[in-house]
Amino acid sequence: MSHTRKPRPSGWPAPVVASPLATERLPALYAGLRWVVHPILRRLFDFQVSGHEHLPAQGPFIVAANHANYLDGVVLGAALPMRIVFLVMPRVYRATPFHPYFHDHVGSIPISLARPDPGAIRRALRVLDEGGVLGIFPEGPSSRHGRLARGQPGVALVALRSGVPVVPAAITGTFQALAARRGYIPRRVPLRVRFGPPLRFARYSRHPLTQRLRADVTGCIMEEIATLLVDDRPLAAPTGVPR
Repeated sequence: MSHTRKPRPSGWPAPVVASPLATERLPALYAGLRWVVHPILRRLFDFQVSGHEHLPAQGPFIVAANHANYLDGVVLGAALPMRIVFLVMPRVYRATPFHPYFHDHVGSIPISLARPDPGAIRRALRVLDEGGVLGIFPEGPSSRHGRLARGQPGVALVALRSGVPVVPAAITGTFQALAARRGYIPRRVPLRVRFGPPLRFARYSRHPLTQRLRADVTGCIMEEIATLLVDDRPLAAPTGVPR
């Protein structure tokens, strides 16, 4: 994927570089899955995570990442030493008879993309109000071609209403792991997660949540994800303001 980073007008909220990530006590099911999954990812998929220094020391914050398939949630959950609550589409929530039970116990929030879903937004904001970490895939449905798609404005709505930092994340290898695979069993390819400096939009939380503002905030977040996907060099703090 090719991406040219466009300069933004001066004044956009600069990311805040945070202290090293603190750990917390995880729910039993979540902790048990991490105990099993993380070593498997390390041994079979050369799983590596970079950018931990950009993560806030504790919640609340949002992690916004690109999305290729179900593996994204697995590797992103394994990349964080704290619990992350994901917004998931209904078809993911009900993928099998077991999935609702699983998602309920790890705290996932089903959200409709076909129409406004204020109930899901309220639940997401409650997670952040309680100091939690919220995981959002701004593209919505997973990519069928492995390329970053246009972000949907839900991530901007939650970020602006909550005022919490948004940490962009780039996930690589998951598309290749499952491309043309039967039975959803991934092939052994390197899997990577890279976190970028957090973006803060709190100064805009009291502004009218216009379509333009949400589009600009979404665009800023997606640009940072795109940069993480194509550039392995150390990141400079981005600048710019909504138009």
